[in-house]
Amino acid sequence: MDLLQASFSTLGQFSLVAQQSAFLLDGATGILLGVVISCLLIATGAGQILRRQPDSSVNPAIVQAFIRRVRAWWLMTAILAVSFMIPSPVATVVLFFFISFWALREFITLTPTRLGDHRTLFWVFFVLTPAQYVLVAMGQSQYELFSILIPVYGFLFVAARIAVAGDYKRFLERIAKIQAGLYICVYALSYAPALLYLKGWTDPQYEQTSTAGLLFYFLLIAQLSDLLQFVCSRLLGKNVIAPAINASRTWEGFLAGTGVTAVIGAMLSLTGAIPFNPWQSAVMSIVIAVMGAAGSLAMSAIKRDRGVQDYGTLVEGHAGVLDRIDALCFAAPVFFHLTRYYFTTAGI
Repeated sequence: MDLLQASFSTLGQFSLVAQQSAFLLDGATGILLGVVISCLLIATGAGQILRRQPDSSVNPAIVQAFIRRVRAWWLMTAILAVSFMIPSPVATVVLFFFISFWALREFITLTPTRLGDHRTLFWVFFVLTPAQYVLVAMGQSQYELFSILIPVYGFLFVAARIAVAGDYKRFLERIAKIQAGLYICVYALSYAPALLYLKGWTDPQYEQTSTAGLLFYFLLIAQLSDLLQFVCSRLLGKNVIAPAINASRTWEGFLAGTGVTAVIGAMLSLTGAIPFNPWQSAVMSIVIAVMGAAGSLAMSAIKRDRGVQDYGTLVEGHAGVLDRIDALCFAAPVFFHLTRYYFTTAGI
């Protein structure tokens, strides 16, 4: 009890500091962060209680998987919150650059390449990946360029550079693997920090809304939907969506988890941290949940194709970076474009 009281006391002090500082975290975003930490405290407590009750009707394996996911969520929340402590959004962009670099490394390691691909990979890791995030950090003035750098110029370069190496064996397969990794791990994920540079909300009442709250909302909904779909699939699931790819993800869990996520998303709009009203937030939450589930299934299919269980080791007992951001990679571009087109003056 003393630990819980101390946690909430610290949370209150943090929210006060956020409101009085020049950090990316404004008052509304501080409230949203407070909600996240409160939910994490509740989830952590629930997991510990269930783990200490061996007679519980809940499968111990489900409890352990739940606890591991919550631990990963704590880590991601802490890292993002620290990046928000710096007044410039560039710090958050740099954070996502390193996440992309790490995730791409895991992806390429899982998909073996030939000697002729090594110089191409040098350009992919040390030129295209940094260039993408530099353009993101330059803001919406470079939107036209960062939105096409990799899927247009990058993809053409990869194909041409591998051809110049003179190794034609399994050529199409090799360029497809590198392009897929570059697109998913770098290009798609870069749309998450790009949310920080959106401006000009169409609804005047959200004129003072911070984009930090928008990014935090996106990450929260993406991770929350993944967690809820997992739990609901374990508790309610009967019809598996794709048994050969992911035996734990069911239609019942997907629908129930997405529905609960939509309700939570609507409630989060009341914090004032995002430029959506309740029904708009519910719809955007559904979009994030659906795309996140698609990302998880797609990345699971790649793992099954390569005959592995996880991409790496980020949190003890629960996979690597790419395993934790697969939902973000698929949801980020869709969420960014919907927000930019329908909720900012850039879409008019």
